[in-house]
Amino acid sequence: MNTGRAPVRVLVVDDQRIICEGIASLLSLHDDIAVLGMASNGQEALERALALRPDVVLMDVRMPVMDGPTATAAIRRQLPTCQVLVLTTFDDDEAVVAAMQAGACGYLLKDIPPDDLAHAIHAAHRRMYLFDRSLVDKVVAALLSAEGQRHDHTPAPRAPLAGPQASLSNREIEVLRLIARGASNREIAMALVISEGTVKAHISSILSRLGLRDRTQAALAARDYGWL
Repeated sequence: MNTGRAPVRVLVVDDQRIICEGIASLLSLHDDIAVLGMASNGQEALERALALRPDVVLMDVRMPVMDGPTATAAIRRQLPTCQVLVLTTFDDDEAVVAAMQAGACGYLLKDIPPDDLAHAIHAAHRRMYLFDRSLVDKVVAALLSAEGQRHDHTPAPRAPLAGPQASLSNREIEVLRLIARGASNREIAMALVISEGTVKAHISSILSRLGLRDRTQAALAARDYGWL
C-alpha cells in the first residue's frame, strides 16, 4: 500500500547473487521499499553505499574481500545516518558480537518471513534495534562479554526476589541487572530489543520505586541485595 511517503532506500549485500536477487525480488513487492542495488562483498558494499546513499543496508556476515562487520563499521563511520541490518544464516556468538560492535542496528536470520523483513527494514530506518528472538540470550551475553563483566556467556545466577526488588516489574528487573553489569542505555536497548527512550523510562521508574538518586546507586543496590 502506498502511504505517500518516500520509500526506504535499501542496498542488499550477500556473496551469493541468487540470494541477493531473491531478497530484492521479495522487497520489490513492497512499494514503500526501494532496492537501490546489490553488492557481493563488504568492499563493494562500502563503495556502493557511498555512491547510492541508502537508508538501510541489509548485510551478510561472512563474505570474501571484506566481511560484513568490517564493512558495517566503515559504512557507519562514513555514513552515520545509514542503518545496517544484518541478514545472515550465521547465529554463532562470534558473529553476533562482531556485528554489534561494528554498529549494526539489528541481527536477523534469513528464515525470517518476507513481510517481517519488510517491517524490520522500516524499523531499522527509524533507528530501532531488532534481533531474531532466538538470539536475544546471545545478545545479552555478548553485551556483558564486551563490557568485560564476564569471561564466558553463561547467564549470571539469579537470587530469589527479595527486598525492594519485589516492587519492580520483570522488565525493570532485567534493566536493573544490566545497569549493575555496566551496560549503557544503548546496550540495554539492544539487549532487550526496546528503544533507548523506553530504557530511560524504566530507569526513572526504578530510581523512583527504590528511592535512589542515580544509576550508580541503582547498580550498588543491585549488588548489595544480591540481584545479579
